Amino acid sequence: MGEILDRMEPILAKMPAVKTPEGHVHFKNKLAWTAAILILYFALTNIPVFGLSPESQDMFQYFRALLAGSSGSIVHLGIGPIVTASIVLQLLKGADLIHIDTSEIRGQIQYMGLQKLMIFIMIVVEALPMIVGGFLKPDPAIASALFGGNSGVLAILIFIQICIGGVLIFLMDEVVTKWGIGSGVGLFIIAGISEAIINGFINWAPVNDMYPVGFFPRLFAVVLDGANFIQYFGTDLIAFITTIAIFILIVYVESTRVEIPLAHTQVRGARARFPVKLIYASVLPMILVRVLQANVQMIGLFLNNIGITIFGTFEGQTPTGGLMWYLAPINHPSDWMWWMPSYVGGHAPWEVLIRLGIDTTIMVVGGAIFALFWVKTAGLDSKAVARQIQLSGMSIPGYRRNPAVLEKVLDRYIPRVTVIGGVFIGIMSVVANLFGVIGAVSGTGLLLTVSITYRLYEQIASEQIMEMYPFMRTFFGKE
Repeated sequence: MGEILDRMEPILAKMPAVKTPEGHVHFKNKLAWTAAILILYFALTNIPVFGLSPESQDMFQYFRALLAGSSGSIVHLGIGPIVTASIVLQLLKGADLIHIDTSEIRGQIQYMGLQKLMIFIMIVVEALPMIVGGFLKPDPAIASALFGGNSGVLAILIFIQICIGGVLIFLMDEVVTKWGIGSGVGLFIIAGISEAIINGFINWAPVNDMYPVGFFPRLFAVVLDGANFIQYFGTDLIAFITTIAIFILIVYVESTRVEIPLAHTQVRGARARFPVKLIYASVLPMILVRVLQANVQMIGLFLNNIGITIFGTFEGQTPTGGLMWYLAPINHPSDWMWWMPSYVGGHAPWEVLIRLGIDTTIMVVGGAIFALFWVKTAGLDSKAVARQIQLSGMSIPGYRRNPAVLEKVLDRYIPRVTVIGGVFIGIMSVVANLFGVIGAVSGTGLLLTVSITYRLYEQIASEQIMEMYPFMRTFFGKE
């Protein structure tokens, strides 16, 4: 694999990229870039794909909140290709199939180039089945008016638009990462899910019955009409309680940490602490697990649409039987409460329990594994952190200033906390999905949004401190 990477190095080095800032980017400029990308993102989600038939299906209907895209828009793919490429690279690196030393400049160029190449490949891989499988259908009227009824040409045009949208999301993510605050992936998730939550609170349009679907309009309508409160508002009340509980719990857990004391070797009295949070790997590994599930469901749905039902059957975008039904995540109380009138699955209780057990196992085990992979890939493992601490001029009081010694001390905390955090987030995600949340964004989506928003708040506070005290940027290795 190393020889292949060496041969590909000229190609990897020339991958499209957003220019890296040559010096420090002022905090106000970072805010401006972040806000501009956010506005552009919302604009793109409202640009429909030209030539798309209203009868088209959304392959990722139940994962739409996590993919941060908008169905039928030019950014239909959302962050799917970026996350899928990250999954592939992490699995390859975790299995030691690729050996790239990211501590060196050459290794960084190779890794970033390979990641971009994988993203471009995944854009095509995810867009193509949507066209070939008949999910994104050309509008016959437009095909007849412009191409003499040749829907194939219009299908190619739709495919090109979807690919362009995928590339735009990738470039926007790079702009935020290099010139803004946080990452584009996190920013797009926050934007999409926040919009859905607000809609879930105030939407007055009826969907499944005579009452509005939004929490507050539905509450007033049910009470004023004197309808059966439990029947028409019971699940909404549970979702509201779950939403508040997740928000409070995640904020509390994000502040739970083990702090390792540090002292500067040259500046007397200068002390700091390295925090090892309970959710050390952040909640991004959960995105990897859910997107992996989404890709599995995409394959099953594609096979079902072309007549191959050996792996499961679908009704619309919903799995109804076979292996795909068992592997599908639990997203709502109606997916497992077989004793409730809202449950329309038609499966026996033991089948529902098996599906629930599979989903829990995938989230818990997958959360722990991807958390370990993420820490290693992102340079947050004990070895990388020890090197970073030494380069900053800091050391742990009472220990020799040696990277190997620092690594041993950090090994007492980082690997264990990473696994515990991954398991905890996996369990939290399953529990949140069992009871549902406001806005139908799935418990995983809300959990991700709260955690990413909290960390974005911390990063903004850190950036403000760096602006007030510029010398700290060098002190903590920011420049």
